[in-house]
Amino acid sequence: MAKNKTEDIELYCVRAEYGTFTQHFLDGGYVAIGWLGDQDLSSIKSREELYPIYRAGHPDDTSNVVIGQQVGQIARFLLEMKSGDYVITPAQNTEYIYYGVVEPAGYYYETLGDGCPYRHRKKVKWNKTPIQRSQFSVPFQNTIRSSLTVYYISHKRNFFTTIGKPELVPESDKKAEFDYYTTILNKILELDDREFEILITHVLEALGFEGSEHSGRVGDGGVDATGELNVANMAKIKLFVQAKRYKLGTRISANVVKALRANIPSGGQGAFITTADYQSKAKDIALEQGFPRIGLINGEQLVDILAEHWDGIPEEFQEKLNLKVGLVPS
Repeated sequence: MAKNKTEDIELYCVRAEYGTFTQHFLDGGYVAIGWLGDQDLSSIKSREELYPIYRAGHPDDTSNVVIGQQVGQIARFLLEMKSGDYVITPAQNTEYIYYGVVEPAGYYYETLGDGCPYRHRKKVKWNKTPIQRSQFSVPFQNTIRSSLTVYYISHKRNFFTTIGKPELVPESDKKAEFDYYTTILNKILELDDREFEILITHVLEALGFEGSEHSGRVGDGGVDATGELNVANMAKIKLFVQAKRYKLGTRISANVVKALRANIPSGGQGAFITTADYQSKAKDIALEQGFPRIGLINGEQLVDILAEHWDGIPEEFQEKLNLKVGLVPS
């Protein structure tokens, strides 16, 4: 049965083997999973029925924790994901995701080969234009880093607002909503330019960047801070950051982002951090192939990062911003 109340619409992520079969999902108009691929599950009505089937199909899985997790994902796909729900799947280029709506046809078992080995499927009407994952809030982006194949996503307000369907935001979310981001950003805008740039340096340190330093000065070529992230000695990222205070509602142009790109040395990456937002062309420039990648952090995402790493911000800035833990104005 299709869902007709915003409260009833759920949001799920279904991965396609790190994007390997995302194009199959899009072209075929479906979403799919591969567990227990040798049998039709149309008759399954409860999660409990899946346990003996899974154990028979995966005799090497002896951990009840592992079995519970895997059966839970199958049940989520088979029994919980309904017509009218939204589903996302990451593209092979992990900078992007696709989204679609589950159609009324329900579950079906695919026997004909189309290049995708996953037999358990549900019809989905996909939006064929991908969305940059960077457009979503930091908590939303953190959620879709999950290693699970099928999982529920709770950040529906951010998702529906970002894809341009605010009317689908549940009423319960609207009632709980207040002008949180605007309040915090207005406090940040009380900092002067130098203070803001130094705050961003502390944010880099809180995120794990080593040697973070404030480099903003006249003729700095747009680079206000630098830092290096060493990920368990497996990878290193040298980051060159431009940090700019702009009044709320401003949208930064592609030319401004391109100017930063011109000042990123070979092998480095860039980040543009602002209290405002970006024009769509600026987002395209930031990920243009053949040039250093530039991460774009808008005002709301900056607030999310501060909230997540507030304990790593020096006390002087905590007092200056006059915010309590959790970024609630004091």
